[in-house]
Amino acid sequence: MSAAEESLGTRLWDRVTASDPGLLRLAAGSRTAGSIALTLAVLTALRVPVPHLVAGAIASMAATFAIREKQRSQQALTLALGLPVALASVALGALLNSRVIAGDLFFVVLIFCAVYSRRFGDRGNALGLIGFQIYFMSLFVGATGHTLPALFGVVTVAFAASALVRFVIVYETPAGVLLRLREAFRVRLAQLVSAQLELLDAGPGDADKALEAVREGTARLHETALMIQGRLEQGTSDESVARLVQRRIAGAEISAERLGLLLLTARSSERTDTLTLHLPGAPVPSGGREPVREEATDTLRRDLRALRMLVLRPVGEGGGTAMTHVRNRLLGYRDEENLPAASAALQDVFRGIGEAARAVLGLRVALGGPQDESDDSPATTRSREELDAEDAAIEGAEAGEQALEEPATGLRRPTTRAAVQVALGSALAIVGGEFLSSQRWYWAVLTCWIVFINTSSTGEILVKGYRRLLGTVLGVVAGIVLAGLVGPHTWPALALVLLLVFAMFYTAPLSYTLMSFFVTAALGLLYTLLHTYSLSVLVLRIEETALGAACGIIAAAVVLPVRTDRRTDELLGTVLERLYDVTGTAVDQLSGGPQADLLDQARDLDQALSDLRGAVQPLTHPITPLRARRDTAQYLLALLETCAYHARSLAATAELLPTHPSIAADPRLRQACRRITHNIAALTAHVADEPDAPGIETGPSIASLLESGGTPGTPRYGRITDRVLRHLQRLDEGVVGLARPLGVRVPTPKR
Repeated sequence: MSAAEESLGTRLWDRVTASDPGLLRLAAGSRTAGSIALTLAVLTALRVPVPHLVAGAIASMAATFAIREKQRSQQALTLALGLPVALASVALGALLNSRVIAGDLFFVVLIFCAVYSRRFGDRGNALGLIGFQIYFMSLFVGATGHTLPALFGVVTVAFAASALVRFVIVYETPAGVLLRLREAFRVRLAQLVSAQLELLDAGPGDADKALEAVREGTARLHETALMIQGRLEQGTSDESVARLVQRRIAGAEISAERLGLLLLTARSSERTDTLTLHLPGAPVPSGGREPVREEATDTLRRDLRALRMLVLRPVGEGGGTAMTHVRNRLLGYRDEENLPAASAALQDVFRGIGEAARAVLGLRVALGGPQDESDDSPATTRSREELDAEDAAIEGAEAGEQALEEPATGLRRPTTRAAVQVALGSALAIVGGEFLSSQRWYWAVLTCWIVFINTSSTGEILVKGYRRLLGTVLGVVAGIVLAGLVGPHTWPALALVLLLVFAMFYTAPLSYTLMSFFVTAALGLLYTLLHTYSLSVLVLRIEETALGAACGIIAAAVVLPVRTDRRTDELLGTVLERLYDVTGTAVDQLSGGPQADLLDQARDLDQALSDLRGAVQPLTHPITPLRARRDTAQYLLALLETCAYHARSLAATAELLPTHPSIAADPRLRQACRRITHNIAALTAHVADEPDAPGIETGPSIASLLESGGTPGTPRYGRITDRVLRHLQRLDEGVVGLARPLGVRVPTPKR
């Protein structure tokens, strides 16, 4: 293979890796489609009729997608328990198929139990899904007592095929998934550096587009970091390795985000508000000025390309003398004497490149082990010594800790309320569906069930119901076209079904509308195979879907409703509490206090913010008619993202305190942070509607609070670094800024 072909193949693979971190969607789609294909192959060899082929495909799909545990032993146990559940479900479906009232009542009870089982974790959720889906399959293929023995065999073959594909053919281990996620992080980091390079050169007409690319790249990098954090425990050999990788990932993410902010500052006449990087649609500061015009700009452009090259170099590859020279040069920017002659803002960008290069070096050491140090410059040697000291600090902390495991409390979501809502909504769907069709009323029940999955408020259910209806309408059109093309030919139809199933699971995390589209198109082909296809059947599918979504929304709005406002307020309170913990603990450590587990606290903050982002989607959805409310929600999220970034940065700096020579504890920081933590507590009390909630405090800047007692002429990187001061100042401004969208009065500063 030529170098050009190899380079093209590498670039294409990097794109796939970046678009599907960890190849999780590819694995899910391949696993499900593969298990269905294997099931169909075995059943065809056994010469079963077409309805049983369809039953086997549905059973195989249910046995595959329902299992979500990460450990293979847990997956095997859940799959083994799922087989008797599936056999019992299909038996009850066949026996109750001719008893309308008893069958309907049992279906409602089954739905209640399936949803209630979520409180028992992933295994309970999987067994509930299998029980529901297999019962639905028995209704779909018209199971009877006469066909029950054959269906037992079909379900057993489907589960066996699912196990074979999961544990042998599409072999996936936690360590392998983590390795691919780390590779995705590397590629996405390189893509973010590329976007930052385009921002540097973008003219006034392209500046907003370039900024949007930086904003999207930053969000995608953060998404990958969260995915890695969620799989560290299962994918690493021990806890110290997990914490080391977590620290290196967090350091690389923060350094890349900081580099983007410094580039924005270099383009504007004054320091850029961090909010610009997190608020969708925010323009480039200073109205999108011309690109930076300084003699050092060519050097900066060259070094950004060099940084991207360093990031893209796979772990374990040396790269030769030229790459070592590039690395040494970039790390040299961490020393003041190596900075080129330029404006202060542009010199800050070079410092940011130096810190980013150090983060890349830390990643390579953490992921690839010891490196060749023969050609290290003094700056590189110093960076390695700092990294080694941090590694030793992690190992020492692990050796001295007696980790206490918290007892498992199960899922915290109110499963009882959700089970009651789904059961009553499904009862409405059964009654309404019977009026529409006595044969296919179960489509309404299925929709009612699905709109409740992974939703917690009425608004979320409304949005999900809308997306399912839209995907179903588009899928019906596609089903009509595909059914006309395939006609009565069985194997082309089954091949297309497999392709659509793969697409359904590959796109499920990206778009629920797309997933609904693919599943509806596949159903059109299944109806063709069962010789029950007609245009009226597909139109009925739309009607039943609309009815099921309406029943789910009615049940959520009337029966023990959870308003979107209430749900978002609960999650907002959690985010503020986590922000308070991270900020207070980090500043206390920077002030000379005891060391704490800041990495886990920062991870809890990120997870809480991710939960809030998902819950607020009904308020920010494009179809919402409340435009002012949508803008307020987006502004609030952007402010929280900004505060979280500065809190993470403070935590990362505090983690470096014991080993970094340029950072020393300063007791004055604790007093400077008192106002920030007070205001976070005041906002938390206001969100919780506490009657005696304290007010917001304002005052002079954080830097001015530290001037008293300071030494005139303190060097830039003295005991209190500029970085810590800037993060504290921006965090203070961000917390006060949260008061306005939350309706908290801010006192007017006294002159």
